[in-house]
Amino acid sequence: MQLGKFSLGIGDRFSHQGIAQLKAIIKANQSGLDIIPVWNKSNREHIYVHSHPVDVRKEADAAVKALGYTGKYFVDADHINMDTVAPFVETADFFTLDVAAFIGKESSAAKVDAFVQSCKKYLGHLIIPGIELPLEVSEDLLRSITGKFLAATQQASEIYQYLKAAKGEGNFITEVSMDEVESPQTPVDLFFILKMLGDKGVPVQTIAPKFTGRFNKGVDYKGDVEQFAKEFEEDVLVIDFAVKEFGLPEELKLSVHSGSDKFTIYPIMAGIIKKYDKGLHVKTAGTTWLEEVIGLALAGGEALQAAKDIYTNALGRKDELCAPYSDVIEIDESKLPSVAEVASWSSEKFANTLRHIPGHLDYNANFRQLIHVGYKLAAEMGNTYTDLLKKHTEVIGKCVEENIYDRHLKRLFQL
Repeated sequence: MQLGKFSLGIGDRFSHQGIAQLKAIIKANQSGLDIIPVWNKSNREHIYVHSHPVDVRKEADAAVKALGYTGKYFVDADHINMDTVAPFVETADFFTLDVAAFIGKESSAAKVDAFVQSCKKYLGHLIIPGIELPLEVSEDLLRSITGKFLAATQQASEIYQYLKAAKGEGNFITEVSMDEVESPQTPVDLFFILKMLGDKGVPVQTIAPKFTGRFNKGVDYKGDVEQFAKEFEEDVLVIDFAVKEFGLPEELKLSVHSGSDKFTIYPIMAGIIKKYDKGLHVKTAGTTWLEEVIGLALAGGEALQAAKDIYTNALGRKDELCAPYSDVIEIDESKLPSVAEVASWSSEKFANTLRHIPGHLDYNANFRQLIHVGYKLAAEMGNTYTDLLKKHTEVIGKCVEENIYDRHLKRLFQL
């Protein structure tokens, strides 16, 4: 089973926007692209909204049928580990193996020594075709990398072997995720991580490293753009070399997620994958949920009031909502509007404050991040929320489609 050259992860907290999401991808594919949709949802999101993995499969299948889509598509068990993978086995065919928690965990001295010994040929000047200067690899550096990542790759192998036994070899896509950590992985780190995965027989098709900079939830990339460009390009070249060197799947490609909108770096990524004719997997994460709230605001009346209520409750429960996402949000409380202020807003004012249009006078990244992490509040509204989604399907669907096509796919693929 192969993923395809270009793929887009589309998250949908409440499983109502599958058709709108797929419409955006079909529209982009009319330009000659073949972007593969991957509906993704994590265990945490299922817990918060009281849904189940089968709901994502039903949503994907229904959208495909409704639009007569005939291309490949996948359902991603997003950010799973050995403790959470079992409920996803039956309905998912793409598994994001999140092993970030195992980075830095100790491996036995014998295992570290064995891996270091297997890498002797790479010590000194490691030449990666396309990278201007050789990568300098000392034995101390190699031991440090091995000690940091060997346990994580072992965990990836254990999850993969579990899935292989449960679903059969070749019946699912494997992604390895190490992005939700504080420190970025360098191209040298990535090279040896890929060797570890190759040694362990993990047929990884996408890998999500942590890059330099901040990928805060729902907002733009924040960091050194030039450094990101250098890392991204070197990672692309490292992967190309590692595929040949370690016998990894030819379709192996970078995966970029972490929930941010990434607008600033989309053109950089686009230029590099075009330059080397390489593939890419990108996850748009929770921005569809934000478009639902924008759509409700634009619908006015009780729907606008529901959107305002979500913000009121989010502001009152800010610490609780932000705690699980503390590494991937930056909210300046002094720039959050008061409940009284928001209560006076029109539909357009609310939507413009939440919608991510860089440079728009009303746009407020702090407001957007707080609502981004507040989706459990909508879940607590139960049928009140989902009934509003059904009632205002047209306006919300238009927001969702426009967001994915105009603000993501057009930037990423230079349409």
